[in-house]
Amino acid sequence: MVRNDIPMVAGRKASLPTIYGDTPSFIGCPIITKKNIENTDVAIFGVPWEGTITWGSYTGCELAPKAVRHAAARYGGFLPEYDINLFDYLTIGDFGDVNVSPGDPTETMEKVEMKAREIYRGNAIPFAIGGDHSFTPAIVKALCEKVTGKVGIIHFDCHLDNVKKFADDEFPRCGPLYRVAQIPQIKTTSIVHFGVRGPRNAPSQAEYVKEIGAKVFTIKEIHELGIEKAIDQAAHIAHEGTNAMYITICSDIFDAAYNPGGPPDFDGLTPRELFYSLFSLGQRGIAGLDFVEIYPLQDANGVSSHLAAWSLIYALAGIAMRRKSGLALLFNSKKPVFTKKEIPEGNHLVLKS
Repeated sequence: MVRNDIPMVAGRKASLPTIYGDTPSFIGCPIITKKNIENTDVAIFGVPWEGTITWGSYTGCELAPKAVRHAAARYGGFLPEYDINLFDYLTIGDFGDVNVSPGDPTETMEKVEMKAREIYRGNAIPFAIGGDHSFTPAIVKALCEKVTGKVGIIHFDCHLDNVKKFADDEFPRCGPLYRVAQIPQIKTTSIVHFGVRGPRNAPSQAEYVKEIGAKVFTIKEIHELGIEKAIDQAAHIAHEGTNAMYITICSDIFDAAYNPGGPPDFDGLTPRELFYSLFSLGQRGIAGLDFVEIYPLQDANGVSSHLAAWSLIYALAGIAMRRKSGLALLFNSKKPVFTKKEIPEGNHLVLKS
């Protein structure tokens, strides 16, 4: 198979490596293990987990890592609007799925953290496909073990997702940003909630945002500023006084008109706005990313799974453009490194020895 012909290759999906059954690796990248992860820039992995239901009924989001991989088999790494093929600049590997423990969120979060820790120890950047939103803090904890100094967060979501607990569940999908804020290395004034809107947010959640000094860009503010200016300001806040930036994306950042396999939340971002944002943030330096809350059981034509695949590809392409521009990636010491002086402010990491 000629790289420049991908994805326009007859029978390509059948030729791709498989994670399990007939599920192909993400965009056909090699399958990796702990033994060869050090040769990888970005490691994709799945978290097939659904915990407590906070509204309605069972969503089937634990099926999303499989569904998104199947959708991604349609695509390659070339984006003509940016004139870049991410495969020319990045080594990507699929690290399989976390072996979750159904009915046991505590053990599952420990397993997610362990998986992320293995990726960071291999000097790769984790990109996770959920699953519900509850597991984000586990990856962020592993990131905080990797870096010295503070960490900033950009949270793309319709909701603030910062409740302390939901009923008796201390790991609810509506509370990951509360648990993220409890991690000592997180700079809470560099937590950015981006795209917040609508009547599925509680006053107590807004009060907690003010209490910790986090920043909220409501959808109204984003429309008034324009996406380019809004994401530039968000990135500045997340980078200010921090040495790493983590991105977490809930599918309801999209307007429901674009996201049939997600929560019914309206007045959200368009795909163009999110893709632009992720490409831009990739160029600035991403230390990890997750995409959550895709519901394959209600996504009859797989549209939302394709949206998730596109989102990850645009973020990866932004990281590839960073390397093409001559900037070091965040962890991989085997690649050419730049001194702190050579790297623009906010685009470097201090690693723990």
